[in-house]
Amino acid sequence: MSLPLRDVYDEPTLADLLPSVLASAGVAGEMNRLGLAECSRTVVLLVDGMGWELLQRNKKAAPFLTSAPGHSIRAGFPTTTAVSIASLGTGLPSGRHGITGYQSYVDEIEAPVNWLRWTLAGTAIDKRDELVPEDVQPHPTAFERGTDAGIAVTTVVPRHFDGSGLTRAVLRGGTFVGVSAYGDLLARVVSAIGADERSLVYCYLGEVDTLGHVYGPESDAWLAQLTVVDRFVEQLAAALPRDARLLVTADHGMIDASRGRRVDFDHTSGLGEDVSVIAGEPRCRHVYTDSVDTVLERWRNELGDDMWVGTRDDVLAAGLFGPEPTPSLVGRIGDIVAIGRGESSVIRTDGERVMSELPGQHGALTDDELFVPLLRLQ
Repeated sequence: MSLPLRDVYDEPTLADLLPSVLASAGVAGEMNRLGLAECSRTVVLLVDGMGWELLQRNKKAAPFLTSAPGHSIRAGFPTTTAVSIASLGTGLPSGRHGITGYQSYVDEIEAPVNWLRWTLAGTAIDKRDELVPEDVQPHPTAFERGTDAGIAVTTVVPRHFDGSGLTRAVLRGGTFVGVSAYGDLLARVVSAIGADERSLVYCYLGEVDTLGHVYGPESDAWLAQLTVVDRFVEQLAAALPRDARLLVTADHGMIDASRGRRVDFDHTSGLGEDVSVIAGEPRCRHVYTDSVDTVLERWRNELGDDMWVGTRDDVLAAGLFGPEPTPSLVGRIGDIVAIGRGESSVIRTDGERVMSELPGQHGALTDDELFVPLLRLQ
C-alpha cells in the first residue's frame, strides 16, 4: 500500500523555521533553508491549528492574515502539537527529537506517555521525575543556541506552560514570560522585542485549535475565533518596532472527522486482539504488538482504504519521521502505524471518550493537516 505522501522533508518544514531565523540574525552554524532576509529582531507567532488550506478557504474571516505575503510550509509528521512544537523548538524532525506522536510508548517506563501533559497516557500521573525532560530531549534548543550567540530570547506563552515537561524539553532557553490573555501577550511581546538590538520572541495562541476540536474546523465558532486572531495579529504588527519582523505560522491544520468513517478500537471485533498498547491519536495510531504480521493483516482487512496501515520499517523507509532517525528512539514509533485517509479515524470510546467525541482531528498527511502558513509581516 503506498503512503499518502512521501518525502515530507524534501521541502521546508517547521523544523527549519527557527534555524532560519537565527541564521538571518547572523548566528554561525545555523541553516537558512527558508531563505529569510537578514533581520536582527524577529517575533514568531504560532497559531495552534491554523492550517494553510483552512486559512485560504476562509479569507473573509481573516482578511489581514490572508493579505499578508507568505506561503505554505509543511508541519512535519505526525501533524500534532507536541511533535510540531518539538520540531520548532529543536530544529529537528520527530525521529531525531523523539516526540513521535500525541502519545508514544516509552521503553524507559514501559508505558505510553502523553507528551503534551508529560503524564502517563490516560491519567494525570506526572512523569517528569521519571522522564526528566532535559534528558528525554537532550539536544540544544534553538532558544538555547540563540541565547549562546548573544541574542535576547524570550518565550511569551500561557503562564501554565511554565515548567511543563514539553516546555523544559523543547522550549527551554532564554527568558520565560507567562501571560493570561491577548492583551498582556501583545504588551509583553512588544516589550521583549524592543529590549535588545538582537532579539527573538516566540509566542503562541491556542484557541483556534481548541474550538476546531470542539466544534469542528470552519464551524461558526471556529470562524469567529479566526477573526479574533486576525485582528490580534493586525494589532501586534502595528505595535512592533519598524525594524522588527513578524512571522506567523501554525503547528498543523485540521479535518472534520465527523464526516468520515470512525472505527472504534474498543468495540470493533478483533482490532485489539494481540495488541499490547495503542497510542498516538485517532488520525495517526501507533500500535505495539509482538504479532506484527497477524495484527497488520487484521487492521488492513478492517480499515481497507480508509487508513494507510504499515509497519515501523515502512514509515522509516518512507522518511516520515525525518532523515537519520535516532536508533534508540525508533521504538517510540508503533510496530504498526495507521494513518488516516480522507476524514477517517480510529477512535476509542472507552479509553479516550472525550477525544473520540471531538469532530476536529489531525495527525495524518492530508493537505488540510500537513500544510501550515509562513506569513511575513513588517
